[in-house]
Amino acid sequence: MLHLPRDAHKLAGFRRWVLSDEFPEKQPVMFLKGEIYLFIPKEDVFTHAAIKTPVAIKLGGLFDDLDLGDFYINGVLVSNVDADWSGNPDMIGLLWESLESRKVRYVNNKKDGTVEIEGSPDWLLEIVSDSSAKKDKRDLRQAYHEAGVSEYWIIDARGAEIDFQILYWRKSGYVAAPRKNGWQASRVFGRNFKLTRSRDRRGGWRYALEVKAQ
Repeated sequence: MLHLPRDAHKLAGFRRWVLSDEFPEKQPVMFLKGEIYLFIPKEDVFTHAAIKTPVAIKLGGLFDDLDLGDFYINGVLVSNVDADWSGNPDMIGLLWESLESRKVRYVNNKKDGTVEIEGSPDWLLEIVSDSSAKKDKRDLRQAYHEAGVSEYWIIDARGAEIDFQILYWRKSGYVAAPRKNGWQASRVFGRNFKLTRSRDRRGGWRYALEVKAQ
């Protein structure tokens, strides 16, 4: 049984609820402007899970090698009061300068030691599935812009071609990074990226995130 407290439809109440012992562990959830979304995990192996692992390994390694800051895969709660949003992005990147200036910060729950990220992350990534297409491409695109997220990546591998977008924050909304021979530049990483895939011996997809200097 999942019990929603009466104050969960307010951002502050939602954050208390999700960080409490009452909330199920590893349950994907999102709050956006008074509405609560609970996601039933049913990721497609070849268009979601198969992407997440190689991308996370490559980008997590870059965060360490370049000493950029902190990098996380889904499961961390991120909240932004200005956007009236709270949720669990697929991947999160926080730069040292943003942490030092407290543009983004860690909030510790003194009762049980749980930690939440609050503010404006520098980089977020979402991998689109059938159940999350509207959320990732429209609702979260707007919410992340209102939250001041500098760079938002969207990967949609459900079609005949991979739709991989690097989006830059502008005052009027996100704009797509220019493409050159399939490469896109990331301002957060200071590198160019291309996402490719090929069939393996079983006929399934193998993905590779290629990186080169700008």
